[in-house]
This record gives sequence, C-alpha cells and structure tokens, in this order.
Amino acid sequence: MNKLSLIILCIVVCYSATFGQKDNLKNWHHKDSEIDKYQGISSNKAYHELLKGRTSKTVIVAIIDSGTDTTHEDLKGKFWVNEYEIPNNGIDDDNNGYIDDINGWNFLGNSKGENILHETLEITRVYYNLKTKFTNKDTTKLDNNEKKEYEFYKKVSADFQKKYKKAKSDYDGFTLFSEYYTTANNNVKEELKKDDYTIDDLKNLSLSKNETIKNSALYLSQLHKKGFTKTEFNSFKRHVESQYKYRYNVDNNQRQIIGDDHTNKNDSVYGNNDIMGPSCGHGTSVAGIVAANRNNNNDAYGIADNVKIMILRVVPDGDERDKDVANAIKYAVNNGAQVVNMSFGKDYSPQKLFVDEAIKIAEQKHVLLIHAAGNEAENSDIKWHYPTNSLDSNNIITKYWIEVGASSIKANKKLPAVFSNYGQQNVDVFAPGVRVYSLQPGNKYESADGTSSACPVVTGVAALLMSYFPQLSPLEIKEIILNSSVPFKKLKVFVPNKNEPKAKKVKFGSLSKTGGVVNAYNAVKMAIEKVN
Repeated sequence: MNKLSLIILCIVVCYSATFGQKDNLKNWHHKDSEIDKYQGISSNKAYHELLKGRTSKTVIVAIIDSGTDTTHEDLKGKFWVNEYEIPNNGIDDDNNGYIDDINGWNFLGNSKGENILHETLEITRVYYNLKTKFTNKDTTKLDNNEKKEYEFYKKVSADFQKKYKKAKSDYDGFTLFSEYYTTANNNVKEELKKDDYTIDDLKNLSLSKNETIKNSALYLSQLHKKGFTKTEFNSFKRHVESQYKYRYNVDNNQRQIIGDDHTNKNDSVYGNNDIMGPSCGHGTSVAGIVAANRNNNNDAYGIADNVKIMILRVVPDGDERDKDVANAIKYAVNNGAQVVNMSFGKDYSPQKLFVDEAIKIAEQKHVLLIHAAGNEAENSDIKWHYPTNSLDSNNIITKYWIEVGASSIKANKKLPAVFSNYGQQNVDVFAPGVRVYSLQPGNKYESADGTSSACPVVTGVAALLMSYFPQLSPLEIKEIILNSSVPFKKLKVFVPNKNEPKAKKVKFGSLSKTGGVVNAYNAVKMAIEKVN
C-alpha cells in the first residue's frame, strides 16, 4: 500500500470510529452509580423504589428536530394527536394555518409534499450574503455601521474559507480512497465469484501468487482489522459529500422549494404534515430517549412513561433556519406542549430576534425549553452556540431554559464527554451523552454520542416529574432537576478537547452552573419531599 493510500485509510478509520458504536453498555444511562457502577441517572431505581403505586398524568413533549419515525414499534401510542383537526381531509379544521397537522408539523417542506433533506450551514449563508454585499463595493467609503459589518464579514470569510478547504480536502481524499477501496473490493469479489466474503477469505487470498489479488486482500484485511466495514464506508461517503456538496456550497439553494421569505417572521404558514421527512434518524433517537415504551421486551426504553410527543421538523442535513425554529417553538406552546426538547445548534444566528421572541412566548405560557449545549468542545461562555438563552454577557431571555452538556460513563477524569461544550455561566448541568442507546428508523436500535442525546435525557426527567407531580410549576421542576444533580464540583477532569483529550485538567464545577450530573432518583425524591 502506498503512502497516500495509508493516509486516506487513517482518515477514514479515525472518522469511522464515531459510527457503529458497540452496544455492550446498553441503557447504562438509566443505571445507578452505586448499584451498577455507571454514572447514569438512576431512573430504573426511581421507578422501582419511589414511583411504584403512584399515579401520573400525561405530559406533552415537543421534539423539535429532524423528524421522527411514526411507525417505530417502540413509539406506538406515544404521539400527540391534535384533536381539533380531522385527519387527511385537506382542510385546516382548527384554523391555525396548518392543514392536517395531526401529530405536529414539518417546516421543511411544501404543500406538494416535497421536503428539504440537504441544506447549507448558517456560516455559508452568512458568508454568501455578506460577500454579495461587499463585492465591488468601495470599502474606503463605509459608514460606521458598515465598517463593523465589513470587519465581521472578514472574520466570517476567514472562518468559511478554512472550513470549506477542509471539506474539499476530505472530499478529494475520500474520492481517491474510494477508488482504491472499490477496485480492491471488486478484485476480491471477482476472484471469489461472490459478493460477500469473510476475513478468512481475505487471509487465503493474501497468499495468492497473483500480486493484484494479494495486494487487494491485504489492503482490505487491514481495513477489517481496524473495524472498517461497508457501513462505515457508506457513512463516511455521506458525510464528506454532505460537507462539500451541500453544507459549504454557496450555490446550494434547497430552500427555494418552500417558497417562503426566511427573513420575514410574519411569513409563517408553510410546510406540510410529513413529520418523518426524508431522514429522521436523529429525531427518532431523541424521541426514543424521552418516550420509548418502557413496558415491552425491547432493548431500548424511554425515561418518561406517560408522555405524548409532538413532532416538529426543522433540522435538515445542515443548519436549521432561525424562522423555522421560532415557528416550531410557537407551534409547540400554542398547542399545549409543556416541555420542548431542542437537540440542535449552530454557530451563527442572523435572525436571532425571531427566536428570542418565540422564547418569550414560551415563557409567558410557562413552557420549559431544554437545549443541547453542542459538540464543538468549546466554552459557551466565550463563544455562543445558537439558539441561546443569552441576550448579552449579563442578561438572559428566560428562566424557563435548561442548557445541557454531555457526561460520560464513569465519574472520573473523563466525566465530561470529550466533545461537549461547557461553560460555568451558559451551561446549567451535564447528563449522559456517550453511547446512549435508543431507537432508529425501521424498528432498529443504536447507540449515539452527543449533547443531542444528553438533552432528551434531561427532557425525559422533566417530563417524568411533570407527570407524577403535576402540582409543581415548571420553574420548580427546573429547580429540582438542577439542585438534585449529583455534584462533582471538586472532581479534577479533562477539559473537553477533541484534538487533545488529555490536554488540561480543571474542576468539573467550572464547566457548568451546577457542577453536577442529572439524576432522576434524586429528583423524584426531592419532588416527593416538596409536595408532602
């Protein structure tokens, strides 16, 4: 194998390590540190010891995400139903502007049933708009506001060019790797006269006197030893193509199929009722963490046992639009959601005011908003990640907000997930976000990493408390979740850092407001004490 092929192999195998996580730690996030030796949320213990014999009320949870598989066996009977809408009659029966919105709404589609799958990132959109504005403009004659905007444009441009260059490099590298991989794969299949082969087949072929067959077998054997499979190949292919062809492509304009003005908040009636959409894996996993059936024999199960989930699709393969997020929050609170899960985020927010306004509406209706801190291993006190509850460095928008970082499996120096964002001011609490087992479309199950998984863990705990203790207010629920978290303030841990995971140690208490990890058992116990 030549040097270039080895470099490409290294890139692909390193990336593929994020896919196909083994599930030998299934449901660790439900477990208890003393009983099971995992730093889970002790939800099993809470049900067994504290909630037996207690009655509960149904809680409506809005999942603002990529869509959810409405046919999944573990979500049967779990979907919110709009009782004021007659299914599939093509009429807006409840006069809310959305036709046949039975289980929620898809803000990424049109009335013809067409849906957005791939989108640009917000940085691409911001860069393109500013580039259009300042190209061919005499920058020596700018007023003060334009000068500030031009300085911002230069920063955005530098950021965009760096990321675009990497996306192109990864795409070109994978294209070259794909040629090697496909050629070797075809050589082996042709020699064996079959499409599927084993590692033993490759071992036998590595002894071949035919140099082409021998080298192909050795090449594929090395890949197999690294755990690289066709699944990882296809996953990496989707990733690099998405980055280069869509996310950082200034000519990608998928939004045109919707036909709305994304800069006009009053242009709010658009979309369709296809809440699954063309790619709902992320949203299905999130929904499962909150609400998967706890009473069947399937492997995965949710945290809250009496919830109805309202599905709002706003997250494409790319960055969500501010207007869609704002409209989804408004839809949720106007249709009875008591808690809203938001497992998404981005680096720029040109229409932040739209989202801020929606957050204030949620506050007026006493709806709890729970948001994932993000997976950039960055300090959110220094660099904001949107949507954010911050107005400026000293002021927040609402008290009805919980920002969630991701914790790992053991309470040791690796407790904060290596990818998790953090911040003593802007992150409230941590929750399990590594190898969290949940649902995937098509009645499948899989583990996932990310604050996207940690966020619904907290949402599930909030819904659980609302369900069994309806006399508590949302702010009391929030207070209980934070105050009952297991404290590790003085524990020395590695600061999240993707490139150098063991670069620096700090006290865990410096990474969030509470310095704690969410715990359902403690929360239920505290709620019982509060209502008695």
